[in-house]
Amino acid sequence: MDDFDMISPQQFTAKLQKGELGQAMIIDVREKQEWDYYHLDEAVLIPMNTVPAQLDKVPADCKLYVICAHGVRSAHVCYYLREQGYEDVVNVEGGMAAVAMLRGFQYD
Repeated sequence: MDDFDMISPQQFTAKLQKGELGQAMIIDVREKQEWDYYHLDEAVLIPMNTVPAQLDKVPADCKLYVICAHGVRSAHVCYYLREQGYEDVVNVEGGMAAVAMLRGFQYD
């Protein structure tokens, strides 16, 4: 099976803050209650277990950054997307936990 690219939370956050993601899509594969707690405004919520049913929402002609809580579920989704023929798939290492720390998210 083809592998996918990985990006560190530092690199991802820097690209996001500098507007360097271009036409890329950020897919958050966490569950709705995790999303409600905190999320990236630039991301689209597609929980991991719903990805197969929602492939029509995932464009095949742009880079896809996949993020979850810690980088495990997103890796599974990256493998799945590669199996479905998506070529430009990137897993965000450390997930939202790492990105949130770098972005200084405030929790209630």
